[in-house]
Amino acid sequence: MSTMYKAVLTAALVLIINTSFAQSSVLRPQIAEIAKSAKGIVGVSVLGLEDRDTVNYNGNARLVMESVIKLPVAMAVLHLVDSGVLTLNQTIRIKKKDLPKTYSPLRDKYPDGDVDVSINDLMSYMVSQSDNDACDILIKKLGGTDQVEYYLHMIKVRGINIEATEEDMAKTPQSQYTDWAKPKAIIQLLDTLYTGSVLKPASRDYLNKLMVETTTGPNRIKGLLPAGTVVAHKTGTSGTNDAGLALGTNDVGIITLPNGKHVAIAIFITSSTADEATRDQVIAKIAKAVYDNQLLKKYK
Repeated sequence: MSTMYKAVLTAALVLIINTSFAQSSVLRPQIAEIAKSAKGIVGVSVLGLEDRDTVNYNGNARLVMESVIKLPVAMAVLHLVDSGVLTLNQTIRIKKKDLPKTYSPLRDKYPDGDVDVSINDLMSYMVSQSDNDACDILIKKLGGTDQVEYYLHMIKVRGINIEATEEDMAKTPQSQYTDWAKPKAIIQLLDTLYTGSVLKPASRDYLNKLMVETTTGPNRIKGLLPAGTVVAHKTGTSGTNDAGLALGTNDVGIITLPNGKHVAIAIFITSSTADEATRDQVIAKIAKAVYDNQLLKKYK
């Protein structure tokens, strides 16, 4: 290697490192200031999928997932579809006992059960509408939460723990703490999904479509972004207990920038005493700060 080539390469590496550091040093204080309003633990992780720049704020904290568990559940189901074990057109017989009283548009439509529902429809209910009963039906089809854990280990994603089903969390609120994730691990999962080969392209595109069609959390990541910004995301939301504590308010996903580049973002708020509107605003403001930051402006 020539001396001139070494010098150019070294200068380029220094520029990349310094630029990444500068971006992080600008954005992290912004996130920290916004996070104060949450009156809880805020964890954020960001990754530019094309340029690989990262910013983290409490990125290694173990934070309550809530319905963000539905993202790895969906990926585990689609892995079996890709493997030929399941098909999206395949139906599952649903009985009334499969529809406990938790948030479920599926149960609203079929209150008495006794119906065959396709995996395709269950996936749509689970991801796009965050249906709890559809999630648990699919977890049961997988063989339990340990099979979701097995899938995560298989694709070498660490820092996500899933033990409780949605019904478990509804019946025993304390069990919500057993389903936790590090924001950095969720970013790894999103990165693996969008840039890796853990799912076939058709399955990846299918899940992306379901996430873009998400109806929950319109005031979170999408809340302050320019109209028409494409966000493929999955929310998670707990109730508020008698002490006024919300265990989890989350939104994770991929923002598509104006030139077609992508940014993965995970925002978690755990054990917050702020009201839901404030928690949503914290997530929206952080997402907007990420969008506006120089980390992303260089794409435009």
